[in-house]
Amino acid sequence: MKTSIRFYNDREVRAVWDESQNKWWFSAVDIVAAITESPNPRKYWSVLKTRLRKAGNELTTKCSQLKMTAADGKKYATDCFSQDDITELVKLIPSKKTADFLDWFTYSDNTIDGQSRKKAYELWESHLVEDSDVGSTKGLQQIHAYLFGGLYDFAGQIRTKTISKGGFTFCVAQYLPQALQTIDKMPETTFEEIVDKYVEMNVAHPFMEGNGRSTRIWLDMILKKRLKSCIDWSKINKNDYLHAMELSAADTTLIRQLLTGALTDKIDDRELFMKGIDYSYYYEETNRIE
Repeated sequence: MKTSIRFYNDREVRAVWDESQNKWWFSAVDIVAAITESPNPRKYWSVLKTRLRKAGNELTTKCSQLKMTAADGKKYATDCFSQDDITELVKLIPSKKTADFLDWFTYSDNTIDGQSRKKAYELWESHLVEDSDVGSTKGLQQIHAYLFGGLYDFAGQIRTKTISKGGFTFCVAQYLPQALQTIDKMPETTFEEIVDKYVEMNVAHPFMEGNGRSTRIWLDMILKKRLKSCIDWSKINKNDYLHAMELSAADTTLIRQLLTGALTDKIDDRELFMKGIDYSYYYEETNRIE
C-alpha cells in the first residue's frame, strides 16, 4: 500500500492510501499526539475511544485498523480514520490547537508543493534518468523538470540570476556553467566522494527554486548506482540536516556523519522511497508559529 507521512508542527502524522476506495486513512494516535499535550497519546486515544463507544457515538464504527510502520520499524495494526472523518474526530478532542490543525489538514494538494510531491512519488515507477546521466547536471535537470514541469516556467532550466538564502550567496550566475562542468567531472567512486559532489551541487544551487528536493533524489540515484545504497531520510532530523548543510560549504564532517548514519541497502523498498520524499519536502517547510 502507498504510505505517507505528513508533519504538523514537526510531529509525524502517518497515512495509508486505500486504492479500492481512493482515499487516505490517517492514524488516530498520531493525531492525538499532534494536538494534545498527553505524555501517552496511545492511552489517551484508548480512553477516548471507549468513552465514545459508551456514548453511542457513530464515529467509532468508522474506525478501521490498517498496518502502519512504527518507530521500531515493524508494522502494527493501527486505528485509522478516513480523511472525511478526521474533522469530526479532531473536534471531539479538547485542544487549543484544533482550529490550527484543521487549517493544516485541509491544505490542498493542488499547491505547487502538493503537485510536485505527487510527481516525486511517481518517480518510483519511472525510469526518468538514463544510467549514463546519473550524477550529472543533465540528470539533475531531468529530475527538476519532472518535479516542477508545468508548475514553474523555469523547470529544468539553469538559473541566470544570482540568488542567496539566509545570508549565504550561492554560486554567482556568471560562473555557474563553469562550476557545473567542474562538478560533472568530480569522482563518485566512494561514499565520501559522492557526498562531496552532493555538497558542491548544493553550493552551486543551479535552479531558482526546488534545489533541495531535486538534489536529494539526485544523491540517492548516485548512491544506488555506485554503492547499491540509499539514504533513509526519516532517520535524519530536520534541524540537524539544515544545520549540517549550512556548515557543509566549509566543512562536510557533520553532513557526512548524518548521511552515514542513515545509509541503507534497501534500494528496492518502495515504502522507504515514499517516506524519503515526505521527509525531503518536510525539510523545506517553514516551521509553523503556534
